[in-house]
Amino acid sequence: MPDSLHKILLEMRRQVEQNCDYVGDRFAEEARRMHYGETEKRDIYGEASLKDAAELIDEGVDVMPLPGGRGRSDA
Repeated sequence: MPDSLHKILLEMRRQVEQNCDYVGDRFAEEARRMHYGETEKRDIYGEASLKDAAELIDEGVDVMPLPGGRGRSDA
């Protein structure tokens, strides 16, 4: 991967970590609750299995993988 692309992806991750709520392994549950209006919408990030991520997409929930590995980079 070109160094400039790597820097852009790391900056994207840093922005997400600074501006979004970390929900850990509750990501799929929290994303669904927001999608179906059970809780207030907010920007979140966390972990989900491939199966859970595919189900969220099938349900119309907007999700995307976050570059840079699992969890928070400061954890």
